[in-house]
Amino acid sequence: MTPIADPAVRPEQTSELTLQNRTRDMHLMHEAMARAHMQHLHHEAEHERLARRLVNAQRLRRRAERASLRARRALAVALMQ
Repeated sequence: MTPIADPAVRPEQTSELTLQNRTRDMHLMHEAMARAHMQHLHHEAEHERLARRLVNAQRLRRRAERASLRARRALAVALMQ
């Protein structure tokens, strides 16, 4: 969008407005970058939580399998006596 030249606006005011817009745009750019960085950290943390849950579930499954195997052996020994 091209701004419409206002004859009542002096050239100094135009350059000041341009500077203010540029400053605002830079501020918004930094906010957007910070927001993107925080979103990345959030996704990374979520990924780590899911990975931790998977490792924990695998560990519990192996523990249950070993307990099941011990129970089968104990039952087989009891039946053989």
